Amino acid sequence: MYICNRVKELRARHDWTQVQLGEKVGVTRQTIASIEKGDYVPSLLLGMQICDAFGLRVEEVFELEKGEDGK
Repeated sequence: MYICNRVKELRARHDWTQVQLGEKVGVTRQTIASIEKGDYVPSLLLGMQICDAFGLRVEEVFELEKGEDGK
C-alpha cells in the first residue's frame, strides 16, 4: 500500500507556488516537491496542516492506494 495525493493539483488551483504552500505549513519548497512527487509521505500533523491550508478533509487530499498484490 502507498499514499497518493492531490497536493500539486490543489496547489495549482489556488495559484500557489511550492514556496507559498511551504510557508503556510512551515516546511521548505523541497519538502512540498517531494510530497507532490510521492517521494515523501508527510507526517499526520503535516498532512493535516496541508489539508487545512486547502480547506479540505484528509480524504480529499490524500488517498491510500493498494498495490498490484492487493496490499
